[in-house]
Amino acid sequence: AVDHSDSTIYGVCGEGTGMSVMQLLTDDGDTLNILINDDSDESIVKGGTFVGDRMAVIASKQDGDWVATEVINVNSLIGKWTSIDKNFDILEGGEVKSNVKAESKPWTSWKIYNGKLVLNRDTFDIDDLGADSLYIENHDGIFTFKRQK
Repeated sequence: AVDHSDSTIYGVCGEGTGMSVMQLLTDDGDTLNILINDDSDESIVKGGTFVGDRMAVIASKQDGDWVATEVINVNSLIGKWTSIDKNFDILEGGEVKSNVKAESKPWTSWKIYNGKLVLNRDTFDIDDLGADSLYIENHDGIFTFKRQK
C-alpha cells in the first residue's frame, strides 16, 4: 500500500553518486539524478551517501532538475542507540526493540514520513545522523543518542 500523503522517495544509492549529485534507484524502478546542494551549515544529507544503501529522499523538480531538501540514509539509522534513559535497536522493516525493561512507553515502531523520523506517534526532525551519533528534535527538545557497536 502506497501512502500518497508521504512525499518521501525511497530507493537505493546508485553508483553514479558524487559530491553534488546522488543517483537514486527508486523503488518504482526509476533512476533519478538528484542534486544535493549542501552548501548550507546544516547538511541535508543525514547518514552519508554510500552506494547500495537504502535512502529516503525529499526532493522536488526545479527547472527540470531533481533537487533534494532532505536525504536520510536508512542503513545508517538501523542499529543500537543509547542515551541516559533509552537503549533501543532500530531494526529493518520498521520495528524498534527497547532494551530497557523498566522504560515507560518504549518506542516499538519507526518510519520515515515526509523526511521526518516517526517513532511510535512521535515525529522528529533528524538534525544529525553520523557514524556514531543521532540527534533528533521535536517540540520537547533535542535528543542525543550514541551508537553501540
